[in-house]
Amino acid sequence: MVKNLTENEIIINVIKYIKEGKRKDFQEIIDELQPYDVASIYQQLPEKHRVRFLSYMSDEELTSFIQELTQDLQLQVFQKIGVEKSAKIMDMMDNDDLATLFHEMEPKIKEAFLSKMDEEESTAVRDLMKYEAETAGRIMTNRFVWIPKHYTVMEVVAKLKSFAEIAETINYLYVIDGDKKLVGVVSYRDLILADANEKIEDIMFSRVISVSADTDQEEVANIIGRYDFLAVPVIEEDGTLVGIITVDDVIDVVMQEANEDIEKLSASGKDIDFDTKAWVASRRRLPWLILLLFIGLISGSIISNFEETLEAVVALAFFMPMIAGMTGNTGTQSLAVVVRGLITREMDMKVAVGLVLRELRVGIIIGITCGILIAIIAWVWLPDPMFGVVVGISLLCTLIIGTLAGTIIPLILYKLNVDPAIASGPLITTLNDIISLFIYFGIATALLL
Repeated sequence: MVKNLTENEIIINVIKYIKEGKRKDFQEIIDELQPYDVASIYQQLPEKHRVRFLSYMSDEELTSFIQELTQDLQLQVFQKIGVEKSAKIMDMMDNDDLATLFHEMEPKIKEAFLSKMDEEESTAVRDLMKYEAETAGRIMTNRFVWIPKHYTVMEVVAKLKSFAEIAETINYLYVIDGDKKLVGVVSYRDLILADANEKIEDIMFSRVISVSADTDQEEVANIIGRYDFLAVPVIEEDGTLVGIITVDDVIDVVMQEANEDIEKLSASGKDIDFDTKAWVASRRRLPWLILLLFIGLISGSIISNFEETLEAVVALAFFMPMIAGMTGNTGTQSLAVVVRGLITREMDMKVAVGLVLRELRVGIIIGITCGILIAIIAWVWLPDPMFGVVVGISLLCTLIIGTLAGTIIPLILYKLNVDPAIASGPLITTLNDIISLFIYFGIATALLL
């Protein structure tokens, strides 16, 4: 019924069934959609139809679709369905998602929801909220299958049948000792191939890659990516197994970290999206731009100091934007390479030196190529060989310096334990503008006057 319909046609039908009270027809559509698609349709519905849309859905459907919404929309949905029903939905939601959601709530509202939830689920969420934001402890789930090392394969299979529905994943089964300390791991594949009477401690892998509860979420993502895991166990300092982090949570982390880096690289401020109001977006961007505005005034003072040079060779003004722009562009390119590299691999002195030398060679190659090209253009435009030499050499020097600045600045910040993405594109571009103009007019003054 749904497969041949466009999203707009589905929305039209959904609205029609809501207006006419045709719950059965409405349900037939929902049954064929993925939770993400249901969430997309909900967001496009007129506000007046949203309450009935929610009332037509089962608790299971609500749980799946709510987890596809942004936190702001989740709160709006919970307000529409009321505290009692919200608590039932929250009992079925992933506890790590709830912990993140409650972190942004006002204390009174948070406690109202927690008090109505199942005691076991509420306690689990509270335990997660004790960990710092953006750590393994905050994003882990306690819905996983753990097994004692003395269990036989037959006993494990019986336990799996009981817990498979509520477990986040059964690809890996984590083995614990009598003190609940992590001692091994068994894959689902190995379990199927093993003899029914074999003991788990005889077939498990005792070398388990795990993370501590206070590990940064970005490092967790790196570990899962490095080893191609579907999940990684989380332990306390004493080795006690407290949760697991699955690959779907890591994907969310990667997207979150990437968005943060993009925001910092562009100096656009945090939490700005398509729905952010104009005055809010402006307030978040202004601090950076005002800082860069004052730094940019230095460019004007450089030009005024070389006023005699500019008056003597007016043609210099024609190539001035190009020199400054190209320097900023190459610096931003190098910055993006470095920030991406710092996320995907370990950085030590040898790697850092190798990267700087590589970018130096890149700057030289780009500088020579662009320098020769612009020198020829300048010579054709103004038949003065020395003028072409000035423009060409200036571009060569500034491109090399711009490339090095875009490489070295984030490496220095990384060494100082400062997020290297904070060395934003506009900042490096502005600094490179100042340096490039100084070099450009300095060379022109030395060779043309």
